[in-house]
Amino acid sequence: MANPLKGCVPYTPENVPIYGYRPSLPAGIVFCIVFSIPTVLHVFQFYPRRTWWLSIFAIGGLGEILGWASRIWAYGCPYNATAFMMQLACLVLAPNFFTAGCYIALGRMITTLGRQYSPISPRLYLYIFCGCDIISLVIQAVGGSSAAAAFNSLPPGNTKPGTNIMVGGIIFQLVSITVFLVFFCLVLFRAWRELKHARAVNLVALATVISIMAIYVRCVYRTIELLQGWTGYLITTERYFIALDGAMMVIAMAAFNIWNPSTLLGSAPPKQNSNSSLHGQLAEKVQGEPESAEDSEQVIEHVVMPKDVA
Repeated sequence: MANPLKGCVPYTPENVPIYGYRPSLPAGIVFCIVFSIPTVLHVFQFYPRRTWWLSIFAIGGLGEILGWASRIWAYGCPYNATAFMMQLACLVLAPNFFTAGCYIALGRMITTLGRQYSPISPRLYLYIFCGCDIISLVIQAVGGSSAAAAFNSLPPGNTKPGTNIMVGGIIFQLVSITVFLVFFCLVLFRAWRELKHARAVNLVALATVISIMAIYVRCVYRTIELLQGWTGYLITTERYFIALDGAMMVIAMAAFNIWNPSTLLGSAPPKQNSNSSLHGQLAEKVQGEPESAEDSEQVIEHVVMPKDVA
């Protein structure tokens, strides 16, 4: 008899797969098509303008396509452990590319609005929060592989330790996203006057909010799902996975197709901070012919001697 974990054994209702159900073939096909559309659109949006950072959404889209293609495979081979691990790995990894895109988008918004509106530099958002995502991903990978190995063993082992580790990784990611949202709201609050006259930045902010909230909903769902265990109600009911994982990631991708930073911010000049503006005034005054020596002295005094010091 073929090993059901390695071969392709046809589905029988008496033997329940690790999913708790037989993965839906129509859902797998639909999501492969649905994720292909925004992925191709992202390529056509970032490539002509060479905004390479937006390729991160296309990479995440490819991960989603591979994950759902694995579920199509699992429809025909529902007991195959490789198909299960492949869809698990791809669908856990892919959303991290979308969160990284949101972090970079905020950095681009800050560059456009002005560095003075952010408590940290634009580049640090990517370093800090992507670092947190990598840590979260490693924790989830360790926990997921441990739990899956225990579940797939004959006889099945104890999946609780691995599941708890995986839940810890997702909760860590939730905390990280929450902190990012605090910084995001702080930047928007500080720059509200600028935002009144920056429609492009407002639209990119809208895309970021929609995308990050969709990812947040998915993380909450995944946390509750795993807390119930591998045989819990949520994890063994596919419609919740379709609505709260698959559909949420489509929204996270499509938001940046509709309000694409490459189109909206690609040609926007960076906003100068107050010191740069003052030095610009001095340069303009020096290049021109000042009306009098007194005018030149006033400009220099304005640049090098702030009012509170004078």
